Amino acid sequence: GGGPNKVGIIGIPHAMSNALTLFVKDWVFSPPSNYLPFCLTPTIMLILSLKLWQLFPSFMLSSQMIFGMLLFLCISSLAVYTTLMTGWASNSKYALLGAIRAMAQTISYEVTMTLIIIFYLFLMMQMDMVTIRLTNFSMPTITLSLPLAIMWIAVILAETNRAPFDFAESESELVSGFNVEYSGAGFAFLFMAEYSNILMKSLLTA
Repeated sequence: GGGPNKVGIIGIPHAMSNALTLFVKDWVFSPPSNYLPFCLTPTIMLILSLKLWQLFPSFMLSSQMIFGMLLFLCISSLAVYTTLMTGWASNSKYALLGAIRAMAQTISYEVTMTLIIIFYLFLMMQMDMVTIRLTNFSMPTITLSLPLAIMWIAVILAETNRAPFDFAESESELVSGFNVEYSGAGFAFLFMAEYSNILMKSLLTA
């Protein structure tokens, strides 16, 4: 039978129509939920994850941001509040438990991530991404900080909730975690924020 790859050019229109379907679906609000925070939190989460992309021109060496890494640390540390707000605003026990579990993991690895970045910045003696990248072109610093690089990979997997640190969304349970009460555009915003973070942190690692 014809699968998704048979629809249009290599199945791209199929994926786009799926995204459109998700956005036009009803955004269901459960009666006990706190209406305003419930609506605003996915949007704030997406805005924060897109704010991190301000660093992208620095990665591409087209614009200089002197305190780029400080900006990254500040915005990353705010993400945990949106996770807690998402679970709390749903007024559901499952969502709140999922949010607490995700928050506990994020906070514990946030400290490690911050320390790794600070140690690396001490090594480089600056926070400017352009200068750090240019230094890496001439002398790859991974040879000087191999233990940091290994710890960084583990921390980034934990921060982005990927395997083997995917406790925030346990596969053995039917409940999705802090986003269990969301549907339609709210659900899409939460996942767009999550995958935007994954892309950004992968780019930072590269």
